[in-house]
Amino acid sequence: MTKVIGLTGGIGSGKTTIANYFASLGVPVYIADDGAKRVMQSALIIDQVKNTFGRDIFDGEVLNRAKLAQIVFNDKEQLAKLNAIVHPAVKQDFELWVQEYKSFDYVIYEAAILFESGRYKECDVIITVTAPEEVRIERVIQRDKTTREQVLSRMKMQWNDEKRISKSNFVINNDNLKIAKEEVVKILKILNIKQNQS
Repeated sequence: MTKVIGLTGGIGSGKTTIANYFASLGVPVYIADDGAKRVMQSALIIDQVKNTFGRDIFDGEVLNRAKLAQIVFNDKEQLAKLNAIVHPAVKQDFELWVQEYKSFDYVIYEAAILFESGRYKECDVIITVTAPEEVRIERVIQRDKTTREQVLSRMKMQWNDEKRISKSNFVINNDNLKIAKEEVVKILKILNIKQNQS
């Protein structure tokens, strides 16, 4: 039975970089954000988003992600509405994806809101990626060409590191990528030992 490793971390922690490193070592990785982008192209989901948030967030038939982000990242109720549409579809997408990799001992499910969405309950192992808050803020400002205020408002919508760590099996500090990669290798060794013992 393929085990699911949940990989999470706050915005700017570098969890996608860590996910990509796992992938380079041969572990199949599912990026929940990419899954969400895929499912949001389906007619059914587009209709639900239109009915919930209005046509204003569409440029013709194309979803304007910036407009949608502005709505949901400033209002927890609106974010909950979006998640109620997208999460079940992503879950289904992931389950189909796992079937393709059922010959593997492990697959990784990478999601920023693994805990907030409740999906952590479906994971066998959970890894949280951390980095100092200032480092995270700077990374996101550079990556998304956004403002400090916008980054902080998105951080407020997520669990803090302390809360995430309390529910995790492993923690990778991604302040220094070389050391973080060494942690990945250590974790895989531990998981392989446990796999061989079970």
